[in-house]
Parts: sequence; C-alpha cells; structure tokens
Amino acid sequence: MSKTWRPATQLVHGGTLRSQYGETSEAIYLTQGFVYDTSEAAEARFKGETDGFIYARYGSPTNDMFEKRMCALEGAEDARATASGMAAVAAAVLCQVKAGDHIVAARALFGSCRWVVETLAPKYGVECTLVDGRDLANWEKAIRPNTKVFFLESPTNPTLEVVDISGVAKLANQVGAKLIVDNVFATPLFQKPLELGAHIVVYSATKHIDGQGRCLGGVVLADKAWIDENLHDYFRHTGPAMSPFNAWTLLKGIETLPLRVRQQTENAAKIADFLAEQGKVAKVIYPGRKDHPQAEIIAKQMTGGSTLVCFELKGGKEAAFALQNALEIIKISNNLGDSKSLITHPATTTHKNLTEEARAELGISPGTVRLSAGIEDTDDLIEDFARALTKVSA
Repeated sequence: MSKTWRPATQLVHGGTLRSQYGETSEAIYLTQGFVYDTSEAAEARFKGETDGFIYARYGSPTNDMFEKRMCALEGAEDARATASGMAAVAAAVLCQVKAGDHIVAARALFGSCRWVVETLAPKYGVECTLVDGRDLANWEKAIRPNTKVFFLESPTNPTLEVVDISGVAKLANQVGAKLIVDNVFATPLFQKPLELGAHIVVYSATKHIDGQGRCLGGVVLADKAWIDENLHDYFRHTGPAMSPFNAWTLLKGIETLPLRVRQQTENAAKIADFLAEQGKVAKVIYPGRKDHPQAEIIAKQMTGGSTLVCFELKGGKEAAFALQNALEIIKISNNLGDSKSLITHPATTTHKNLTEEARAELGISPGTVRLSAGIEDTDDLIEDFARALTKVSA
C-alpha cells in the first residue's frame, strides 16, 4: 500500500488481503480458529516466532483489513477493532490503569463514557476528576502525582463544545500521562488527534464509519508500543473482539465515508444557518459557524465542520417533542452519523441518566435537540424543519 495515497483512495484499497481466488470485494473469514500444518508450526505461532492468526478473538484476516485501513486513514501504527464503540472506550481506559491511579476527563462526555470513568473505574480503586474541558487551566489544576490518563471528546456530545487537543496533550506529556480522544463527532476526515499530540484515538465505528445503521463496531488506534504494552493482553483475555461479519460490513461502509460525510456536513451547515434565523430557536451551536464559542480552536485543529447540529428551542421539552414528532423525513433516533437524518432529545435519551444539575453544567436544557444530518436533499430537509416548526408553540 502506498503511503502517498490520499484518504479517498486509502478507504477503498488500504489493507486489502486477497485469497488465492483473487476476489474483488474483501472476503469474510467466518471462522473461530485456524489450523496448522504441523505441531511445530502451531508451537511457533503461539510463541510469536511466525506470523499468522491463532484464534478469532485475537484477530482474523477480515478484522485485520479493517484495522489496517483505519490505521492508514488515521495515521496510526496499530489498531484493535472492537465489538462496539463503548468496548473501544472501556478498553482504551481500563487497559492502562490500576488501583491508585487517577483519570482526568472532560465532563462533556457521552453518558456511557462518563459512566466508565466516573462510576466503573472508581469501583476498582481508580480515581477520577471531571473538568470543564474548554479551559486548559482546569486540566492543569486537576493533575495529581498519580494522574495517568486524560480523556476527552471533541466536539462533544451533544453540545458540540471543542477542546484544545494539542494543549491537553502537552499537559499530559508533562506528567507522563496518556491522552485518549474520542473523535467520533469530527470523524477521521476532519480532525487528526494523533497529529495534534494525542496518544490514543477511539471511534464508535457504528456511527459514520458504517454510516448506514447496520452494525455495531469500534476501534482503538495508537502507536504499536502502547498497544503491545497495554492493550494487547487486555484485548486477548477480556474478549471485546469485533465479529468478522461486522468488520466486512464496516469495510464496505468506509469506502464511501468521504462522499457521505461531505454531503452530511454540507447539509448540517445549511440547516444550522436556517435554524439560526428562526424565532422559535433560542440558539444554534455548529462547529462550522463563526459564532461557535471555540471558533479559533476549531480553525486550528479541524479541517471541516461536523455532521451534527445542536440547537435549543425556546419552548423547552414540550417544543422539542412537538418539533420532533412533526418531522416527516428526519427520524427520531439516538444514533448518529447515518446516511438518514436523525434527531434526538438528549435530556430524555442519551444523557437521561445524568442529574439535572449535571445536564445543566453541560448546557443540555429541556429544549436542547441534537440533529445528525444525513445525505438527503438539503432543501427537503430544510422544508421538513420549516413545516415542523409551525407545530411548535411560540
């Protein structure tokens, strides 16, 4: 594979392994185990003296192709594909901490991500401090002698806050900690956390990478040394492996990632501009708009906007529900990154388990709505919103 290939080419051809039959589409290797010509060959494989696959929980040819393709796109040395995005997050965090260690995480996290660092990790003696990630001073103040991990999303779910990744990475390096970045909302096309100094990147491949609502998946990417020293044994022994069928499905999805994300982003930007002009909308947050609170950081670390739009309706939960229920094209769903436009009410779905106070800290009000723009015709989507807004009381 040529290192000079551009992303669109890498996503079609990167990491491809062909069998003796020379298939055009990647093969699905639906097998649990692998056979060896001799006992000596099996022994050498288990010792690591020869390359090859041992057991599907450790890896398979189909998963290997997906991992290599993601590495080519992300600029990472190595990767492990997982059964879901949360499996990737949990593995990336837990594989490198022990009792007595300390995690600093941005408070603006997906609900399940917060649960991993705020509830699960402390059960095993790992301390956690949540900070307002927008201010680097908060990260610095939270550092302790036992701080081992920094964790953030940028842009965040659902309010699309942006964190200065390079700034946090520098602080992590000063104390020998590792920075994990959940890069789902930016996609690997618009933001490169490893280039900005992050040490580990995680994705829910369920989102844009599949992009068509078909299967679950996740991936952890980092340098080979970190994966060998931290993730390798955790992955092998706890079993968060991706199904080869899902890996094959994701390989098909990733081929069209640039085409889909480009159209989704164009739609999101135009919808954000439309909503910003509506009297029933209190505010709109979109990384491509000049009025975004962290516009300067976005210009520094992102090469595109987002497929997501966050906006707040003046009428609270009643208005949000009325809008969502009146939409025809845009469907109510807590998923995102799909080719279909999807909308959700975070306070009653993705972030319902947070306290009212915690949601308020994150800027999630009863009127907050999150849109994931799809690839439909832009005018149809805007007209759908225009019709639905007439059902919302002023």
